[in-house]
Formats: sequence, C-alpha cells, structure tokens
Amino acid sequence: MRNILVLGGTRFFGKRLVEKLIQDGDNAVTILTRGITGDDFGDRVTRLAVDRTDEEALTRAAGEMVWDVVYDNICYSPDEAAAAVRIFAGRTKKYILTSSLSVYDPQPEALTEADFDPEHYTLLLGGKTDFSYQEGKRLAETVLLQTADFPVAAVRFPIVLGTDDYTRRLHFHIEHVRDGQPIGIPNPQAAISFIRSDEAADFLYWLGFSLLTGPVNACSDGTLTIGEVISIIEAATGIPAVVRRETADADHSPFGIGESWVMDTAKARSAGFSFLSLSEWFPELVTSLNRSLRAHQ
Repeated sequence: MRNILVLGGTRFFGKRLVEKLIQDGDNAVTILTRGITGDDFGDRVTRLAVDRTDEEALTRAAGEMVWDVVYDNICYSPDEAAAAVRIFAGRTKKYILTSSLSVYDPQPEALTEADFDPEHYTLLLGGKTDFSYQEGKRLAETVLLQTADFPVAAVRFPIVLGTDDYTRRLHFHIEHVRDGQPIGIPNPQAAISFIRSDEAADFLYWLGFSLLTGPVNACSDGTLTIGEVISIIEAATGIPAVVRRETADADHSPFGIGESWVMDTAKARSAGFSFLSLSEWFPELVTSLNRSLRAHQ
C-alpha cells in the first residue's frame, strides 16, 4: 500500500488526480486543503483541513507519516517550498511540484527544460505577495531542487483546459464570440501549448510511478496559434469573431500573448509518456462547451 498526500485536490485536474489515485486500490490517499471546497470522495480519502501557508499547522497535520509520493498543486512561493523541504525531510520518497509554462519567457523556438534551470538560479526567499506568479514558481522550483533531501520533479504545465475549468478561460472566448463582443488579441500568429485537465491528471499519476525527476514539460502534442483557436470557435458557433489588437482589460484574451510560448516534451516522451493530440481534442472541447453554453442561454 502506497501512502499518497495531495496538497490541493478538490477541483480541476487536482480532483481528477485524486480520483485516479483512489481508483487504484494500492493507494491510501490523503488530501490537504483549507476545507473550503467540498468533494465527493466520501470515505475513500483521509482529509486534512489546513492552510498550507501555516507551517506549524502543516507540520502538525503531516504528523509522523512517511509518504511514498507528495503531490503539491498549491505551492506559489519560495517560502512555501522551503517549509515543505523542512516538513518532509526524510519523510517522502518523491515530491511532485505542479509548476508552470510561466517559468519561461516566450520565444520563437519550442522551450526545453534547460531554458530555465532552477538548479543554478539565484535562491531568494519570500511569500506569494513578494513576487510575480512567474517568479514565485521559478523560486519554488529553485528551493526544492537546490535544497530538498528527497527526489523532486517540477511539472511545467501550460494552460490547462477542460469542461471543469473553473477559471473559464476557453469559455471566455466562446461567450465573447457568441455575444459579438470584441476579443483583445495582440498577436493572432503567436502559438501556444495546452493540456486537457484529464491528461494533466494522467501525467501526474504516471509521474508518481516514474523515476523521472527535475523539471519536466508536459503538454499535448502539437500547438495552435491564437488565430487558429478563434477560427475553431467560429466554426463551432457559426459566428464571426470580433478580434481587436487592443481592447478594454475585461475583453483581453487570457490567451492573448505577444510571442509564441510553446514547450518541447521530449524528456517526458522519452521516459515513456504518450501525450494526446491537441488537434484532435481541442475542437471537440470547443464543440462541447458551445453546446453547453447554448443550452443554458
């Protein structure tokens, strides 16, 4: 029986990960959240209601348990990472940090893990409000990979999409097209990577059994330009989009990047993981979301 701890596991791909873990009868799963968002896991998991930014409370909650895998989906600062290094020292066989494509600056070429190297990055400490999202994730990786006494993998996800996306980033675009509202897109030719929420959960689950460590990119095979995203939405809705390079902030696309921002996944693929085809699932997701939005009008 493997003891698994998931920090943050009650929504989106974290919830999907927990479902996969508890379907495997060889896992004893504990989820640690603030206890604000409910779940439907029933008695299949152990629950710890803790604010992970409270190191003393997190230490008490973790107790003396030795974990086979700790999944950390809610680490946003080097201080939080440093607390994890102290709390789980000698008490986990693997620590998996959910990181982000945001650790990279955009560039025309596909980004490899070497394009941001946390093992040689200057280590700084501070809380979530002391840094941008990008820098917070960079420094969380840096702290864990430079100072932890346990194996660490830092999974760099791009934008995660799905019918269960509570941030509604793809919904935003479909709704704007359907309502004839302008969408702010500074560069329609910029390409971007995506991953589906169930695929993200599948990858995290697989990584818990893998010997892979260090930074690792994870995204669906293929890329789309922002212009292609809009074209797919136009085809699904039958409505032409109103695209502007500049709009009010409320109408600016969550995908509205100035330069291409795509990842190379050779490291994960060479270790044995097979990613989904973006060109296959993305149009299907747009069609599904458009149908759902139309039904609720």
